[in-house]
Amino acid sequence: MVTVLTAGHVNWDVTLRVDRLPQPDGEASIRSQFQSGGGSAANVAVALAGLGVRPVLVGSVGDDDNGRLARRELEDADVSLEGLTVVEDAPTAVKYLLVDDAGEVSILGNDGVNEAVRPADVDPNWIRHADHVHLTSQRPKTASYIASVANEAGVPVSFDPGRRLGDRDYTETLVRADIVFATDHEAEAILESEYAAVADDRLVVVTAGADGAVLHTPDGRTTHPGFDVEPVDSSGAGDAFAAGFIATSLNEGLDPNPNPNPNCENEGERAYHRALEFANACGALAASRKGPRSMSTTADVRAFLERRS
Repeated sequence: MVTVLTAGHVNWDVTLRVDRLPQPDGEASIRSQFQSGGGSAANVAVALAGLGVRPVLVGSVGDDDNGRLARRELEDADVSLEGLTVVEDAPTAVKYLLVDDAGEVSILGNDGVNEAVRPADVDPNWIRHADHVHLTSQRPKTASYIASVANEAGVPVSFDPGRRLGDRDYTETLVRADIVFATDHEAEAILESEYAAVADDRLVVVTAGADGAVLHTPDGRTTHPGFDVEPVDSSGAGDAFAAGFIATSLNEGLDPNPNPNPNCENEGERAYHRALEFANACGALAASRKGPRSMSTTADVRAFLERRS
């Protein structure tokens, strides 16, 4: 079975369904609430498990009740926790997600110990034995270390820096990544950084929610318009998208530096389009469900695509 190491945040999420997102000095009504595991790295790991990939999670939680609940959910989803650090006498990060009727999300939270992992805590063998490494928001030095070990071992690296991109220097990780995921707003920040000078040598996937995604390759760009679904909660859609793209990329054998031979160009473009289509389907299914975590199976995604064909 293909193995993907995912590294970054592991949280406990409290989702509040509200009639609207409150304005300053305003008020909103809570219609419902529920709790579940969250955190981008954990979400991607669970989504990958549903797609038939073996995920190994590197991250950290506290030894409190929320940490125990988060670990139990991950174990039930068949996520390997050999790389998960449990910090004694410390709180697990809790995020409060406000979700309005349109599925739009605002987030509040305390970081807790979701960034307790330092380079010395990461066993390089976890990285070397993986078929792919996916990095999400975390300590920049830890992300850079994992990416450098993966580069030396010839393991492909993808990176989704997330919302805090503008607050942290991830340049070292970005230049080591073969695939970069970013929203349209995050892509602007990347292009304004030092990374822009080498961005043309990578695959850069720019997502725009319901408007689909654009894949920038060394030879051009491929687009997919996405799928029109009734939005319920978009909080985990980007993580589901990343998992779908990674799983398909591994199956397709996509090369971030494809052979420029004209005879291979059309075949490569078709493979990129299939990866975007599958990833957008994963994101759409996640956005049409309650909660930040999606575990669609490959059969679920294929059935969705057949209905949309």
